[in-house]
Amino acid sequence: MKIKAFFMGFAEKYIAKQFDSFPLKQTTPEEGVNLIVVIPCFNEPNLPDTLRSLAACLPPKCLVEVLVVINSPENSGEEVIEQNNLSCRWINANKKLFPGWLKVFAIKAENLKRKWAGVGWARKIGMDEAVRRFSELENPSGIIVSLDSDTLVSSNYFCAIEEHFKKFASHHFATIRFEHTYNNPAIEPYLAYGIVAYELYMRYYRHALNWAGYPHALYTVGSAFAVRAEAYVKQGGMNRKKAGEDFYFLQKLIPLGEYGEIVSACVYPSCRLSNRVPFGTGPMLQAWINGEKDLTLAYHFQAFHDLKQFLDQVDRLYKISRSEFNALIDKLPQGIKNFILESSCFYESLAELSANCSDSSVFNKRFWHFFNAFTILKYLNFVHAGLFEMVPLAGSAFLLLNEIGFVHNRFMEADLSVYLAIFRKIDMELKK
Repeated sequence: MKIKAFFMGFAEKYIAKQFDSFPLKQTTPEEGVNLIVVIPCFNEPNLPDTLRSLAACLPPKCLVEVLVVINSPENSGEEVIEQNNLSCRWINANKKLFPGWLKVFAIKAENLKRKWAGVGWARKIGMDEAVRRFSELENPSGIIVSLDSDTLVSSNYFCAIEEHFKKFASHHFATIRFEHTYNNPAIEPYLAYGIVAYELYMRYYRHALNWAGYPHALYTVGSAFAVRAEAYVKQGGMNRKKAGEDFYFLQKLIPLGEYGEIVSACVYPSCRLSNRVPFGTGPMLQAWINGEKDLTLAYHFQAFHDLKQFLDQVDRLYKISRSEFNALIDKLPQGIKNFILESSCFYESLAELSANCSDSSVFNKRFWHFFNAFTILKYLNFVHAGLFEMVPLAGSAFLLLNEIGFVHNRFMEADLSVYLAIFRKIDMELKK
C-alpha cells in the first residue's frame, strides 16, 4: 500500500511530493543514525553474501541502517516473486547476524509499473526513505550510501565513509573505490578477460577526460557512491531510469560544489552476466560472451587529444567576440571544430553564459555546466561516426599512460590486466 507521508524537517517539501514512496512501517530511526545504505534487490540469490559482508565490517562511531528495496514489476513470474520472498524472509530470520550498531530492514516494493520498474526506481525508493528518516532525525548531513545486492565491501567500508565526510564537511557527495574481482578460479577465463576489458575501459575513459582538461571526470558506479541527505534533496533526488541512473544522478550533483573520492575503502562489484538492465556491467558482459560486443575496443586517443586543444582555450572564451571565437575555432582540429560548428547556437549559448557571469572566474566554473559530460559524450560519438574508428583498448591505454608519465615502451605489448593494475594504482595514489 502506497502512503503519502508528511514529516517536519529539512526534507518536508521533498517528501510531500513523493507519491510513490514506500515508508517503513512501525520503525522509528534511532538517534545516532548517520549512515543509511540503500540496496536495490530484484530476484537476487546472492543478497545474503552482501549483507554478511556488511555485518563483518569494523564498526563506525555512528549507528548504521541498511534498507534493502526488494522490488518487482507488475506481472512478474513466480520464480521472481519466490526469490524476492526468500530474500525478505532471510533478512527477517537473520536479525541476530547483525551487530547492534547495524540494523537491516526490507522494503517490499512490488507490482511496480513496468514502464518505470527497474534499478533506478528501486534505488530512488530506498534513498527517498533514507531522506525521510534523516528528516525525522533532523539530520540534513546524514549520509546515504548506494550499494548493490551482489556486491562485497572491504572491512573498513563504514569507517572510511564516515571519516571522509567528517574530514571534508563541505563535500556534498563522494565516489568510492571499486574493483571487480576477476582472478577467481571459479570465473570462466573468457568472462574474466571481459570484465578486465570493461573495467579498464572505464578507467581509460575517466583518465582520458581528466588528461584532456575536463575537471569533473569521475566514476559513476551505482554500488560505489555516497551523498549527503540535504544535497540529495536539493537536486531533486534519484531518477527512475532503468539503467544509467547513477551517471545521471551524479552529474546532477556536480553543480552543487565540492565532492570527493574515497580510496581507503573498496567495493567489489559482481563479475557476472545479466539481462536485468538495458546496459551496464551485466549486459555488457553478456554481449561480450555472445559475440555481440567487443570490449577490447575504445574511443581513439586522438579524439581526446583534439578535445584537449579546445579545453585548453577555456580561459579565452569569457566575453569573446564572434570574430575572435571564429578565429579560435578555425585553428582547432577538424573533429572538434566540426562538432562545435554543427552544435546548435554554440556561440550564442556561450555569449549568454558570459553575460550572466560577473567575472571570468565565475564563467570558468559555470562553463563546465554548459560543456559537461553529456556534451563530451556527444562529441566522442560525433567524431567516431566518421572521422575516427574505435581502436584496440590496449593501444589507447598505452598512449594515455605514456602521456601522463606512468609507462614506457616495455609496456607496449602488455596484457590488459597489466594496464588495469596501473590505472588502479594511479587512482589510489592521486587521491591520497
